[in-house]
Amino acid sequence: MKTTNEYKQNILTDRVLVIACLSAVLGLAGCQQEGTAEKAGKKIDRAAENTEQKIEHVTEQANKKIEGAKESVTDKAETSGEYIDDSVITTRVKAAILSDSLLRASHIEVTTVKGVVKLSGTVDSEQNIGRAMEVANGQKNVKSVQNDLIVNVSAPSK
Repeated sequence: MKTTNEYKQNILTDRVLVIACLSAVLGLAGCQQEGTAEKAGKKIDRAAENTEQKIEHVTEQANKKIEGAKESVTDKAETSGEYIDDSVITTRVKAAILSDSLLRASHIEVTTVKGVVKLSGTVDSEQNIGRAMEVANGQKNVKSVQNDLIVNVSAPSK
């Protein structure tokens, strides 16, 4: 019976040895492959990097649009300010012409664009053209005066 027990013991030892070797091989193979948690971690890292890049890109686009909006608002505000300033200048020039005793009877139109006053219409003499230019130039915020005034020479009465 020793032989049978030795034989069974050898088989049992062989089986334990085979199981131990298989466990070692599977254990080593498992260490070399990425586990589910490692794969998930890498996917999360990649997703976080992609999200960060997208956020940076969207932030850059938003900043560009904000800057464009700021410039547009500034340009419109400046244009509105110029329009208001021009209308104030026009009003001041008209009031000064109407209050001047030499120019009161003249037909002078006043327009202002970006601080440049344009005088057009008719006056009675060359002297009144000079006076109208002088009155317009004397008003606040007038950059220059453009003269399109004409002397109205009326026919002598008989």
